[in-house]
Parts: sequence; C-alpha cells; structure tokens
Amino acid sequence: MDMVDIERYARHISLPDVGINGQQLIDQSNVLVVGAGGLGSPVLMYLAAAGIGHIGVIDDDVVDLSNLQRQIIHSESDIGTPKVDSAKTRITEINSAIKVTTWNERLSPDNAEEIFRGWDLVIDGTDNIPTRYLVDDVCNILGIPWVYGSIYRFEGQVSLFNYKNGPCYRDLFPEPPPHNAIPSCAEGGVFGVLPGLIGSMQATEALKIILGRNQSLSGKLLLYDADNMTTRMLNFAKQSNTSPNLNEVRKMFEDSGWCSSASSSNNQIPEPLANSETMFNHLSVAEYQAKKSDGWEPFLIDVRSNLEYSQTKVSSTNLQVPHEEILSKQNLIPRDKDIILLCRSGMRSQIAAMYLLNAGFSGARLFNLDGGIIAWRKHIPRDIE
Repeated sequence: MDMVDIERYARHISLPDVGINGQQLIDQSNVLVVGAGGLGSPVLMYLAAAGIGHIGVIDDDVVDLSNLQRQIIHSESDIGTPKVDSAKTRITEINSAIKVTTWNERLSPDNAEEIFRGWDLVIDGTDNIPTRYLVDDVCNILGIPWVYGSIYRFEGQVSLFNYKNGPCYRDLFPEPPPHNAIPSCAEGGVFGVLPGLIGSMQATEALKIILGRNQSLSGKLLLYDADNMTTRMLNFAKQSNTSPNLNEVRKMFEDSGWCSSASSSNNQIPEPLANSETMFNHLSVAEYQAKKSDGWEPFLIDVRSNLEYSQTKVSSTNLQVPHEEILSKQNLIPRDKDIILLCRSGMRSQIAAMYLLNAGFSGARLFNLDGGIIAWRKHIPRDIE
C-alpha cells in the first residue's frame, strides 16, 4: 500500500482491529449493490469512502426529482440520467481508485446468476419482494452472503443472509404473501433520512464481514423505529426444509400485480409472513372461519394504530395496541390461548408476533392473519364495525 493510500485510510489503519492488513482486505474485495436508490445511495458512498476495490451496481431506473428527498448519491443535475451512471460518477468523485462495473438493466431470473457470479458479497437495496426472493435464491445457489435492508415509512430492518451456511431470507420468510395483500409502492411513503440510517447499517455489516469480524447479523433481524428512536433484535434459525425456488420467483416476476421496479428507490414495502413452522403460524380468513366453526375461541389482537382502529375494526377484537407497543400490554395477553394478530394487510402483525415470540410466548399459539383487515372485510364483512 503506497503513501497516498495510507494517508487516505489513516483512520482505518489506526484501528487495532483493522490496520494495514484489514485495509488491504477491503481493497481486495468485490461487492455488488442491487439498486442505486434510497438504500443504495449511502451503501455505495460509504463503500467507496472505505476503499472497496471493485463495486458493482445494477439498476434500471433513471433519476427523478422525487428521488432527491432521500437518494443522496444523485443531484438535480442528474435528473433524467440512468441511476447507475449518476452513481458511478459520484463513486469515482469520492474515490477515483475504485473499479466500478454497472448494469443499466432490471435484475431478473434471466440475468441474475450471470451478474452475481464472482462477487464476494451482495448488498440488497431493492424495493420489491420478488427481487428479494431472487437475490436470496441466487446467492444461496452461488454460495454468496448478502446484506438485507428494508424501509417502510418510519421503520427499517437489517439482516445478513447465507453467511457461513447460516440462515437465508427464505428461512425467515419462507413464502411470499399474495400480491394483492401488499400495499402498493405509491401507498407506502418513507421518512427521508431513514434510508441513510438503514443503508449505513448495511454498509457497516458489509465491512465487518470483509474484515472477518466475529459479530454479525446472521440469524438476527434488527428492527429500527425512527419515530421512537428504538431498536430491537429478533432471532431466527436456519431450517432444513428451505431451498431456492427460482420457478416460483419467475412466476412472481411475470405477475403484473407485483410492484415491478427493481431499483431501491421509491417506497419500500414491508415483508411477507415469517416462518410459520419455527416462529409462528399464519392463517387465512377461510382457515379462521373453518376453525371457528369447530368451536375455536382465539384471542384477537389488532395491532394497527389507534386512528386506524377508531375508523374500522373487527367486532370480536379482544385487544388493540399498536404493534410497536405490544410488549407493554403483554400482561393482558393470555399465554394459555391461541392468539390471532391482525393489522391492515398482515405485515405489522408479523413483527408484533416476533416481539411476542422473543418475549417467551409459544409460537404454536401465535397466528398472523394473512391479508389483515383488508381480507377480513372482503370475506366476513358482517364482522366489521
């Protein structure tokens, strides 16, 4: 390493756990970033500043004025420019020594294996569920670890998948929900600074992996709430019955009902239901009706906001508490009864179920309602007040 490098990376090199050897590991690494939008922006800029030797970027979108609220790698002069070109320019402005490879195209089942092959690490900054399953399956097939990040309104999630034969995304979310149970990209919205926080966490995790740090987010899901400035860590495990399913992913890509953008950009959407076999169950409205007709008497918890609940609710609700506050009411929740968790579409309720699981509630007694109150209103309108 020459004198210019030593000067540039002096603050890294002075760290006992990094030093010159660690900085050389960073310089020799190859990292692919999927998406050059909200999450990709801080990820790419911090990887460039850290001295990653070779950075790859794939994104098929162009810079739009509405992106500039959070996609800090782009500027007004880049409007109308492919995001990969704008990102490459900014990366080289930060660090001209870095090799940058770009793909101005959508990541798909047709090109993913070819693009992913040869990278040490993948960082996902996408905004749609089909692409996340594609990233997970291809990384699993090729043996590449990947850093996950997701943002929605004021909340974010970060994890590490497929690291040293650890859990994958499918271990946490084994199957996607129906696309019509997911809020559209336009409905979501995102707090402008949130991608910077979550993307920085993703970049942090990536550099730790490159440096061989012992602590990682493998088997852990970090949840961040920007509104309350709180974090939670939820644990999950690798399962023996999960495997890549590219045929399923291809069908998701071909289904026009999914939000189709492959960039990391506009408004992130929340996740599907977590693993029902090892964490908690999920339940369709039809399954609820069948079990109810057999005498089932579950405890129903609505985890939507107070405002949402005041506007419409299920008449048989036993408890209402916003999902992020559910542990404050755990003394009101029976541990000897089956519990149904319900929100608008089935997303916030799965986070509430994970909170309860980590607080010691039995996963066998926790049921997350697929489709939330939207599905309930469609199939059992008589129960809606």
